[in-house]
Amino acid sequence: MRLTRAALTIAATALAPALLLTTPAFAAGTAVGTAATVTAPSDTAGATTPVDEMSDDDVRVAIARIIADPDTGKAVHAAAQAALDGTIEDQRYFLETGRWIAQAEDDRVAVARILFLATKNGDKAVIREANEALDAGTPEALRAFLETGYRLAQAEDDRVAVARILADPAISDALRAAAADVIDGTPEELRYFLEVGRYEVDG
Repeated sequence: MRLTRAALTIAATALAPALLLTTPAFAAGTAVGTAATVTAPSDTAGATTPVDEMSDDDVRVAIARIIADPDTGKAVHAAAQAALDGTIEDQRYFLETGRWIAQAEDDRVAVARILFLATKNGDKAVIREANEALDAGTPEALRAFLETGYRLAQAEDDRVAVARILADPAISDALRAAAADVIDGTPEELRYFLEVGRYEVDG
């Protein structure tokens, strides 16, 4: 059954503290308080071979590797484990179809988690793009947001934050120079400046 927006928000709210400690950030140097993405399960042995051409052993090995992958989300992990405990037909169905259905569920929860944290932080661009992905609701829209849209939207919000620093007449000359230098930088440079760099300048 498809999760509703309200259910996703409740789940994200309840899980956010633990998830912040266990999930990787989208950029190096991201501090606690920035949402993280869920990575799609990586292709496993036999991924270049159609499932119907894989041996039964290859199918089981591929599923076992998905289970062992630390980047595998909860829904994919549960579906993979259920398939491994089932028949070979269950296992082949998982590799062909089930894993992608479960991945969309993991992605939906990940976007809802990002939306929760963005709302808490007042990140308007992230809120806008996350809502658009959830409203679209397709696996493609959710994955596009997690892989590309989130990073770009966060950069938009971060650029606004740096502009606000520049607009403050009370900042030091060193901080003003550092902010001016980074405002047209990459998403990763903007995030690093806001979370680390600006404190090093004034430190």
